[in-house]
Amino acid sequence: MAGQLLNPNLLLAVPLAPLAGAAIAGLLGTQFLGNLVGRKTSHTATILGVLIAFILSVQTLLAVMDGATFNGTIYNWMTIGTLKMEVGFQIDSLSAMMMCVVTFVSLMVHIYTIGYMKDDEGYNRFFAYISLFTFSMLMLVMANNFLQLFFGWEAVGLVSYLLIGFWYQRPTAIVANMKAFLVNRVGDFGFILGIGLLLAYAGSMNYQEVFAKKEELALLSLPGTDWALLTVACICLFIGAMGKSAQFPLHVWLPDSMEGPTPISALIHAATMVTAGIFMVSRMSPLFELSDTALSFILVIGSITALFMGFLGIIQNDIKRVVAYSTLSQLGYMTVALGSSAYSVAVFHLMTHAFFKALLFLGAGSVIIGMHHDQDIRNMGGLRKYMPITWITSLVGSLALIGTPLFSGFYSKDSIIEAVEATHIWGAGFAQFAVLAGVFVTAFYSFRMYFLVFHGKERFGQAHAHGHDDHHAPKAAHGAHGDAHDDHGHEEDEDEHAHHGLEPGQKPHESPFVVWFPLVMLAIPSLLIGYLTIGPMLHGDFFKGVIFVGENHPAMQELSHEFHGAMAMAIHGLSTAPFWLALSGVVAAYYCYMVNPRVPAWFFAKFHAIHTLLDNKYYLDKFNEVVFAGGARLLGNGLWNFGDKKLIDGFVVNGSAKAVAWLSSLSRVLQTGYIYHYAFVMILGVLGFLIYFLPFWPAK
Repeated sequence: MAGQLLNPNLLLAVPLAPLAGAAIAGLLGTQFLGNLVGRKTSHTATILGVLIAFILSVQTLLAVMDGATFNGTIYNWMTIGTLKMEVGFQIDSLSAMMMCVVTFVSLMVHIYTIGYMKDDEGYNRFFAYISLFTFSMLMLVMANNFLQLFFGWEAVGLVSYLLIGFWYQRPTAIVANMKAFLVNRVGDFGFILGIGLLLAYAGSMNYQEVFAKKEELALLSLPGTDWALLTVACICLFIGAMGKSAQFPLHVWLPDSMEGPTPISALIHAATMVTAGIFMVSRMSPLFELSDTALSFILVIGSITALFMGFLGIIQNDIKRVVAYSTLSQLGYMTVALGSSAYSVAVFHLMTHAFFKALLFLGAGSVIIGMHHDQDIRNMGGLRKYMPITWITSLVGSLALIGTPLFSGFYSKDSIIEAVEATHIWGAGFAQFAVLAGVFVTAFYSFRMYFLVFHGKERFGQAHAHGHDDHHAPKAAHGAHGDAHDDHGHEEDEDEHAHHGLEPGQKPHESPFVVWFPLVMLAIPSLLIGYLTIGPMLHGDFFKGVIFVGENHPAMQELSHEFHGAMAMAIHGLSTAPFWLALSGVVAAYYCYMVNPRVPAWFFAKFHAIHTLLDNKYYLDKFNEVVFAGGARLLGNGLWNFGDKKLIDGFVVNGSAKAVAWLSSLSRVLQTGYIYHYAFVMILGVLGFLIYFLPFWPAK
């Protein structure tokens, strides 16, 4: 099959199948066209669409591994001079792998949603949204040009806005989705500037045509400055990734996006939207490799995110927020790999992380179901014997997250740490410290949550001492299944103190099959995928000709030189610093929360200022509120008071009216109605003309 072209019609079916499912559920299954189809039809259509996409994606990946490719135009939208605006696909090992990850995680989320959202009145609308999200993400990863990339980029942003604010009756959800929308606009502004610079100087939006001119672009400077054009373009593109992939300081939207139902937390924060930035930078590796300045910027931003977002996970009490801050930290790790020119390692961690993070989010949702809406981990404990499947799958996810040898997360996370150690660009020293310290922090907060939820004494079924979410205080999610609304949802919205959780005497219960089946299916790759794929993906030819690394960036060469097989790497990992740091984090969490709970209380009392700083998320939300929102309000008030009221209304509108009135008052004096007055004015006019034009008359 070497050199064979893939069938464009089958490729087109991959994104269109979820789009068709979204159309059926969103148009026919909602009030838009009169609820023509029911819940069963809606979820069947959307799940079937994603299943078709998944099967075709797997077939595509197998064909690509066998040598097949595709890079061509599907639809020519418009041509302006030499500029072509097209819908086109570039199918290679990178996009085919992303297609499989996106469709598989999305399929699991769709199945899970049947059980999780079964009592929600927006059931059909939710299925329409998640299917539309899958379509948007597939269009993004399959693109062969910047126009389609930007379309997919904005589409996933739009649908995430709809999903985060799915329960639009709740003010906190509306604030969260607006925050996500605005923060992503900041990143997207940089993104479109980067695309514009490349278009202006390369004259094309097609990836391959731009890459072909990379050497010419590398010699250019930004007009009016001595900055390298390619450096500016790459940093602008990465600012787009900072918004979409939630890198410091544009990360502030992601924790608040927990206001959406748990299935979309898994979909947005695991395999899809937040990894779009990582995918984009990897796709643009031929450009980023020509700018060490851009790579250093990426490395430092990723290091800050990996370490400092992990610290925030330590003090969270909402089960979903712990996993959300874990996502932020792991995205930082992927970004560090990008800055180290280890693009394939970043994509590898993207893939492994997608499975175990989706597993952890869906496991958290299963716990919320069992706890009757209570998301506070301080009100849990001892769930292991009541929810055995959720317990064991969550343990697998947690072990993968902290990088336990043989688990998928170990192979990708250890490869990132090794890649950073082999990197010598500016910022590498701080990055090495951040990724190592982050290993301990990750293990500590992950197993703090694990022990508080599944082990220790049972703290449920009591008069709760803790609210639903002390840090954010949203109204607790409604419904018989986690976040879904129940019959008394509106009354509970009115009551800030409505009871959530188990009543005295109630016990948790294992979730239904449609909820725990996706957990098991995600646990399998969380355990095995790293072991099976590290060889070809990092040290084989899987990304050959797709991801480019310059000779002056030796990280991947050193990794390949030291790699002697997946099993040997796992055995060697038992003697390395990351393993002992992770083990120390688990032991520390066990001691602090299972053996001697007075230790965290002592730390809280002793280091109250640090806890307050973490509790307020480094005051970044406050800073944004005061500086940006406050500045915008101040500017808006100034524009309204001076620009609108005084300049436009006062001077232009009212001033012109007053000027007309004044001129009218003068003209009224002259309009007497007497003919001899008008004749006198005409004589004066003629006399004025004669005097004015007298110098121009020809002399006799």
